[in-house]
Amino acid sequence: MKILVTYAFDSEIIPFELQGVDITFLRTGMGKVLSAFNLTKALCEDKYDLVVNVGTAGTLNHNVGDIFVCHRFVDRDLEKIVLPHVCSDISFPEKVGIDVIDRYEKVGVSNTGDSFVTEVGNFTGDVIDMEAFAQAHVCKLMDVNFVAVKYITDIIGQNSREVWLDKLRDAREALKEFFA
Repeated sequence: MKILVTYAFDSEIIPFELQGVDITFLRTGMGKVLSAFNLTKALCEDKYDLVVNVGTAGTLNHNVGDIFVCHRFVDRDLEKIVLPHVCSDISFPEKVGIDVIDRYEKVGVSNTGDSFVTEVGNFTGDVIDMEAFAQAHVCKLMDVNFVAVKYITDIIGQNSREVWLDKLRDAREALKEFFA
């Protein structure tokens, strides 16, 4: 199996290996546009069986330190627009062929938008991030399976930016252990 592991920026990367899996790592950059562009470029240059987006996220309903495996992705910027052919919700199969991901019990929904959310709002999903939906959309259009593995760094509305920066090291360690 050949997988592409994506991450937004260098402080989120956690190099890991999986038995019998050829892994390539790609820094996509932060936000939907840059992330989608860099992923599209990588998928045009090489063929992958699976894209795994690994990174950090905020939440409204869970705990700092939780890790969620996401197969469903919502675009909070498009969620409220009800127009024909506007895609704001994408799902992928819950089995991806990677044992550590397939057997993990905390499965959630990722909510993506082009803003770092610091205020409590009415959001769909378990994790709040800035890239996953865009990558999911690219993968859906290019017929590549996709999953996101997100570490919760902060609770929305509780000094999210400051807490997020402080939790990056914890996130790397926990995600490294997740894939060990």
